[in-house]
Amino acid sequence: MRPAPVQPGGGVFVAADVHYLPSGGARAAAVLAADAAFGRLLADRIADVASVRPYQPGQFYLRELPPLHAVLDGLEAIRLLIVDGYADLDPGGRPGLGAHAHAEFGVPVIGVAKTSFRTATHAVPVVRGERSSRPLYVTAAGMPRQDAADLVRRMAGRHRLPDALRRADALARHRAT
Repeated sequence: MRPAPVQPGGGVFVAADVHYLPSGGARAAAVLAADAAFGRLLADRIADVASVRPYQPGQFYLRELPPLHAVLDGLEAIRLLIVDGYADLDPGGRPGLGAHAHAEFGVPVIGVAKTSFRTATHAVPVVRGERSSRPLYVTAAGMPRQDAADLVRRMAGRHRLPDALRRADALARHRAT
């Protein structure tokens, strides 16, 4: 789907995810919205990258950034990027994927992680969904963590994981929702 044109003074909000393929490559997907709650979706984008670096502890961003670049290439006026993972990995600010994406793309980035990371004691737990008791762990780069957590609470969807992130995950795995 081709993105809708962005109005002057507007911008798009993006939720993105990356899936690693058995072939050694990756597929990145992005869901674009007109609002921060992702209540009005504009488009989906998918990009395949033939090869990615192998996983290296502490350097996940080196593996994840090239597919994110591929899926965001040519997209202007990004106001916010939401990624599956952590923005920073500890209270001291050790950069995670979100911090590296913030530096790379120059936009605020919210990290939404489904599992706790032992050193990320600063992450704001957010419980969403009618039947969920397990929190998401929210961190941010380029904006206050509490504002990011409030935004994640308000994102569209009645499940634990906001609909935009669920859709990005499904598209990256090549399953449309």
